[in-house]
Amino acid sequence: MKIFYTDIFPIPLPEKHSFPKDKYFLLRMRILAELGDQPIELRVPEPASDEEILRVHDSDFVRRLFNGELSAKEIRRVGLPWSPEMVRRTRYAVGGTIAACRAALGEGVAVNLGGGTHHAFRDHGQGYCWLNDAAIAARAVQTEGLVRKILIIDCDVHQGNGTAAIFKDDAAVFTFSIHGKNNFPYQKEKSDLDVELADGTDDAVYLEALNKGIKRSLDNFSADLVIYLAGADPYQKDRFGRLALTKEGLAQRDRLVLRYCYEAGLPAAVTMAGGYARNLKDIVDINFQTILSALDYKKISLKIAAKNRSHTPKTINK
Repeated sequence: MKIFYTDIFPIPLPEKHSFPKDKYFLLRMRILAELGDQPIELRVPEPASDEEILRVHDSDFVRRLFNGELSAKEIRRVGLPWSPEMVRRTRYAVGGTIAACRAALGEGVAVNLGGGTHHAFRDHGQGYCWLNDAAIAARAVQTEGLVRKILIIDCDVHQGNGTAAIFKDDAAVFTFSIHGKNNFPYQKEKSDLDVELADGTDDAVYLEALNKGIKRSLDNFSADLVIYLAGADPYQKDRFGRLALTKEGLAQRDRLVLRYCYEAGLPAAVTMAGGYARNLKDIVDINFQTILSALDYKKISLKIAAKNRSHTPKTINK
């Protein structure tokens, strides 16, 4: 199973900044320490190209982002300081999701240890998200003729508002977001399917709602690929989550999503998305469980890959 990482490109942040940048490195170290005997391949992806990014994002916004010309207000809306290093890391993180999609189509499942920047809109960033990696990756594999229709399953605790806005009225991408009703973003967009949960939602209620949501998504949309945002922030000890899922509940969530992918014959590209527990070990534990769930499905997903290789690439009718 291919796992793409970008933590070798540092993110300059002020001391005590709320974004837990170290979680990416710690997760990769855990994978190396505990999964060295497993069929995994850790890779640094290629950075996303201008062409790939501009299929989704406004050219003026991208130019100003890359050249350091964003206004102070635009930077505050993202909540991360601008720097050339931040731009480089963003390009590589987006490239990780593109690479994970391509690898999943060939092998059944693949993982980006970053990604999940679902608050980025076409013409602005928001909520720690400069560019929308899932949207850029979706357009990349569609344009390459690898797939026609993509289902985005967003289990980050915050609604994927940027993704919903980008793919509004787009019949080739189905957006499903299960998130906290009273949480950021406070002005929600309309996904193809939104499942809103009350503060304090526990494992049982969450898993029942997720099960119904995935089933409804698959009943109403015939996909060729799933992009799965496996956020760690529905966790009960997350600073920004407001839900009450346990680590075991989140592991069951991952297994449920990937089981549906297998049963539907769908390759899956997995991204880590958000996670803000005060104890970094909790975030890494949850993300590592996601990796284990993906590995569990690797063997059976090889059957999906074999099936995909027996078909010619699909073309996109504009």
